[in-house]
Amino acid sequence: MAQMRENGAPGRLPEDWDRLLAVVAHPDDLEFGASSAIHRWTSQGKQVVELLVTKGEAGIDTMDPRSCAPVRMAEQRASAAAVGATEVEFLDFPDGMLEYGLPLRRALAEAIRRYRPEAIVSINFREHFDGGGGFNHADHRVLGPALLDAVRDAANRWVFPEQLVDGTEPWSGVRLVAFGAAPDPTHFVELSEDDLAAGIASLDAHEVYLAALEGFDQRTFLREAAVLAGERAGVPLATSFEVFEV
Repeated sequence: MAQMRENGAPGRLPEDWDRLLAVVAHPDDLEFGASSAIHRWTSQGKQVVELLVTKGEAGIDTMDPRSCAPVRMAEQRASAAAVGATEVEFLDFPDGMLEYGLPLRRALAEAIRRYRPEAIVSINFREHFDGGGGFNHADHRVLGPALLDAVRDAANRWVFPEQLVDGTEPWSGVRLVAFGAAPDPTHFVELSEDDLAAGIASLDAHEVYLAALEGFDQRTFLREAAVLAGERAGVPLATSFEVFEV
């Protein structure tokens, strides 16, 4: 897989596709920028499905995981509705303890074969985020490489062949995989004010989760990030991605 970039400057993310699978580790991962782009795409009539690898059950220190998971799942469904995603599916991997390996690749390849997306969006898997900050979450760092490998796995009928039953076939139709909030973005998606507002509403939907983040102003954060990405791209508002062409 080769990164798509021209002369070191971010280009527009291609939008000549109809089906997107958004794959992230936790509820709230998409909402830090990518959800605004999802609203743009669903407004264009594209189909977007969100796939959560965990239920986010370890994400709130004051809540027992058994109580936390249903809350975070409900918040993610409300968040997806705010930007027009058609479906939300949760896998059952443990929050905070993702491991790279065949079980994760197998589950991701199965979902890719079943949903048959043309584009995939996820969250940054590099050690740091755009703008620096602390060391990236272990689950994010694991998921990115597993997802890129699963795209190839899904296209190869001799990898996980037990999935090819009841009409399921290999899927080689994924054209690109885009990771939001990456430290070295290659592409951008221009946002309208409506897209940004929907993206903010999608993060607002994580009410219980946000309440545990003392002093965090998500609305200011998302607007400032969109303005900064827009300045880099030469447009008023944007969100950025590191894109791999398949």
